[in-house]
Amino acid sequence: MAIAAPLILIVDDEAPVRSVLVAALHTAGYRTIEAATLQSGLAHALGHRPELILLDLGLPDGPGLDLVTTLRPAIRTPVIVLSACGEDRAKVAALDAGADDYLTKPFSVEELLARIRVALRHAGAPIDGERGLQFAAGGLHVDPVRRVVSRDGEPIHLTPTEYKLLLALVRQAGRVATHRSLLTEVWGQSAAAHPHYLRVYMAQLRNKLEDDPSNPVLLLTEPGVGYRMIENAS
Repeated sequence: MAIAAPLILIVDDEAPVRSVLVAALHTAGYRTIEAATLQSGLAHALGHRPELILLDLGLPDGPGLDLVTTLRPAIRTPVIVLSACGEDRAKVAALDAGADDYLTKPFSVEELLARIRVALRHAGAPIDGERGLQFAAGGLHVDPVRRVVSRDGEPIHLTPTEYKLLLALVRQAGRVATHRSLLTEVWGQSAAAHPHYLRVYMAQLRNKLEDDPSNPVLLLTEPGVGYRMIENAS
């Protein structure tokens, strides 16, 4: 059975803008759903659970940022703001409210698609070759398509950051992932100087995934270099 492409919700009150975005996204292989108001955007976001949301700030029934602040307690769907306002204070306000990225209109389709790929990758959503990625070893199973992690058949709840870190390790299963590469992929470039982030979250992952966290067999330490997920047996 074919795996469905990521679903992207477009929330913008201008029909011509939505049409252009829909055409570009379909050409790139994504599925789309549209909303012209804040309320319909919220309904679609909660009802369809898209992998990503493209959000205009100027909506007829309320500020676009209200969608972000309303959704954040419930879901962590990446949100990319598309706005004609390029002022720094607007960008900061959107990011502080919980948006993941901010793109000023007009923008190129190529840049938008690149931002979408980055947002999906950071969210751990299956994109491109990762749609078929499955990991199974030592009783651990990771299914990025369904975003399910289980151990010996029992589902394991991970926080969004724990999941992002696990997926970063799964992508390099059997190979060493350096401290810097993991910090950058999970937390961004500015986190490279904060290795304690990695120590804390690796400890949390081991507590949830290993039978004996003090003697890990799945998430291995490469002293002075990084960490290595054992080889994928799937």
